[in-house]
Amino acid sequence: QVQLVESGGGLVQPGGSLSLSCAASASISSFNRMGWYRQAPGKQRELVADISSGGTTVYADSVKGRFTISGDNAKNTVYLQMNSLKFEDTAVYYCNAVRGLLFNWGQGTQVTVSS
Repeated sequence: QVQLVESGGGLVQPGGSLSLSCAASASISSFNRMGWYRQAPGKQRELVADISSGGTTVYADSVKGRFTISGDNAKNTVYLQMNSLKFEDTAVYYCNAVRGLLFNWGQGTQVTVSS
């Protein structure tokens, strides 16, 4: 069982920045993909960004140019740098790791954008 532990969420004003971290209990290079999803109240969970083991990244249109996903193999950690945050970025953010047909999820971290 892979453990994913997110951290870095919190309260930030519009236009501000936050950096989320996802520490994995296994080498992140062993996963096909790792990514960040989010779920706002009353909405479905949606992909925010992910990164393949080869370094290919995918972003939701709503965050392109504002968010950056990256990985540190030495620390077994994936990051999500979030800049120019908007009210609509408020959600619980979940880390995800895919290995074959297995999806692993973290417990989530709350991000609230509010003035």
